[in-house]
Amino acid sequence: MKRITLSVSVVALCAALASCAADTTPPPEATLTDAPVVDEAAAQIAEATAFVARAEAELAALNKVTALAYWANETNITDETDAAAAEAGAKMTKLAVSLANESKQYDVAIMPYDVARKIRILRSGITIPAPSREGAAEELSTLMTDLNSTYGKGKFEYKGEMINLDEASTIIETSRDPEELKAVWEGWRTVSPPMKDEYAEMVALANEGAQELGYPTLDKMWLSNYDMPPEEMEAEVQRLWGQVEPLYEQLHCYARSKLNATYGDDVQPKTGPIRADLLGNMWAQQWSSIYDIVKPDTTPVSYDLTTRLNEQGYTPVKMVETGEGFFTSLGFDPLPETFWERSMITRPEGKEVVCHASAWDLDDEDDVRIKMCTEINSEDFFTVHHELGHNFYQRAYKDQPYLYKNGAHDGFHEAIGDFVALSITPEYLEQIGLITEEEKPGPDADTALLMQTALDKIAFLPFALTVDSWRWDVLNGTTAPEDYNKAWWDLRLKNQGIVPPGPRPADAFDPGAKYHIPGNTPYLRYFLSFVMQFQFHKAACEQAGWDGPLHRCSIYGNEEVGARFNEMLEAGMSRPWPETLEKFTGTREMDASAMVEYFEPLTEYLDEQNEGQSCGWD
Repeated sequence: MKRITLSVSVVALCAALASCAADTTPPPEATLTDAPVVDEAAAQIAEATAFVARAEAELAALNKVTALAYWANETNITDETDAAAAEAGAKMTKLAVSLANESKQYDVAIMPYDVARKIRILRSGITIPAPSREGAAEELSTLMTDLNSTYGKGKFEYKGEMINLDEASTIIETSRDPEELKAVWEGWRTVSPPMKDEYAEMVALANEGAQELGYPTLDKMWLSNYDMPPEEMEAEVQRLWGQVEPLYEQLHCYARSKLNATYGDDVQPKTGPIRADLLGNMWAQQWSSIYDIVKPDTTPVSYDLTTRLNEQGYTPVKMVETGEGFFTSLGFDPLPETFWERSMITRPEGKEVVCHASAWDLDDEDDVRIKMCTEINSEDFFTVHHELGHNFYQRAYKDQPYLYKNGAHDGFHEAIGDFVALSITPEYLEQIGLITEEEKPGPDADTALLMQTALDKIAFLPFALTVDSWRWDVLNGTTAPEDYNKAWWDLRLKNQGIVPPGPRPADAFDPGAKYHIPGNTPYLRYFLSFVMQFQFHKAACEQAGWDGPLHRCSIYGNEEVGARFNEMLEAGMSRPWPETLEKFTGTREMDASAMVEYFEPLTEYLDEQNEGQSCGWD
C-alpha cells in the first residue's frame, strides 16, 4: 500500500505547526549550514497550512451555494435552473482547479500529515476538472448541465404515447413479451445519441484539465483517490473480481437455462450470452425482477415483500421512516425535521426532474435530503436504506474539516446503507410487523432467499466493472468517440456475457442511457461497495455474537455494534482507508471472501443445477 508519509526531519522539528512557525532555531546537533534548509521548510509548512485553511473556507462557502443550485435543477429542470446550475458549477470548478493548481507549489513530502493529505485531496478530488484558460470552466459546466438535463428529460414514443424512464423500466421489469421488451429497451436508448458529441467534447476538456493538474489522463486522476498508485488500484479491482467471478458464471449459466426454458431457442439460446432485455432491468445490472422465471425448485419464500408493503398501507414517507428507524435502532440520532420538509420523496406533479435516487448534504452540517421518485415495492424499500446510509454518514462526519467531509473512499459511502440493508432479513421483517411469525421462512427456504439476493448483488458486479472499465478507456484515449458503442458492447459481452436484443444503429450511444455516464458519477465506488458491504456485515455479525449463517444475521437494535459503526463513519476521509476499515473489521484489506461465504448454500445449489450444462459464453 502507498501510505502518506512525512519527512522525518521536519516532523521531529515540528511537533506542532505553532512551534515550527515560532521557533526556527536549529537544534543543538544541527550545523549552521542546516539552518537555512530548516527555516525554508518551516516557512513553507506555515504557508501551506494557511493556504489549506483558506482553501477549505472558500470551498465550503461556495459549495453551499452550488449545492442549492444543483438541487433546484435536479428537482425542477427548466431553462432557468439549467442556466443557474451551469453558472454555479462553473464557479465551483474554477475555484477547485485554481486551488489545486496553487497547491502545486508546496512539497507534500515535508508537510505535516493533515496538510499533506488535504493538499492531495485538493489535487485529485475534482471529478471533472476544467482547464484554467479563459472560458473553459463555463464551457465545461454547460456541457455537463446539458448532458444531465437531456438524460433527466428523456422520453420516447411507445404505442402512441411519450413515456419516461420510470414507465419504461416498469415494462422491462414486468413484461414477459420479448417483442415488447425489445421495443422498450431500444426506445429508451433513443434518448442518448444526442449526448455523444457533447460527451466527447467534455472528455477532451476534462483531460486537458487533468493534465494541467499533473495527471497524464483523467482516469489516472480518478484512480489516485484510493491511497495507493492508480496501477495498484486497478490490480486490486481485478483481484476482488477474481474472488467472485466463478459465482457469477454459475448464476449466469443457471439464469440462461431458465430463460431458454421460458422463451425458447429463437429468443434465448441455450448457450452463449444472454439477451440484455430479458433480465428485468433496463441495463441488465440487477436481475431480481425475473425471480419468477429463475426461482429455484426448493421451498419458496412464503411472502412477497412488495405485496406486504402495499397490503399494510405503506406510503413513500412511511418507507423512509422505516429506513430511518433502522438507523435510530443502532443508536443514531433521528433525521432533522428539515429532512422531511425539503426532501423530494415522490415525483412532483408538473415538473421535469432527475428521478435517479440520490442523497444530498447541502450545507455540510444538518441539511441532508434524499431525492427519489419512490414507489411502494421491495426494490425501493432497499433503495431507501441505501440512500439514508449516505445521509447518516454525512451527519457522522459533519464535525470534520471540510476536505475530510467524505467517505474513507467512495466505496465506503456507497456500502454503508447497503450493509444496513443486508439486515433486512425475515427476522427483521417480523420485528417491524411486515410478516408474522408463522410466515417467517425456515432454513429450507434459504436457497430461495439467497437467489433473490444474488440476482441483485452478484449480477451487479460485472456491470459495475464494465461501466468504469469502458470509461477509463474513453478518458485515456484508448477508445475514440467513433468506437464508443462498440467498446461498450465488447466489454458487456466479455464481463457480463450479455448482448443487445438486435443490431445497434450506427449513431447509438448506449452508455449514455445509463445515468452515471452523462451524470459523470464514477462507478468503481459501486463495485467496491458491493464487496465491502458483506465485509462490514460479517464484522458486525461477529461483534454481535452471531453464530448462524451470515444471510440470517440482522443487527437491528444492536446499539453496541452501532457505536463501533458510528466511530468508523465519524472519521470521514481523515485517515487512509485501510486504517478506517481496520477499525471496524480488524483487517486493512478489502476482501470478497465474506460475500462468497454469504452465498455458499446457493453456490452448492447452482453447481448441482448446472451440472452437464455448457457454461460460459465464448
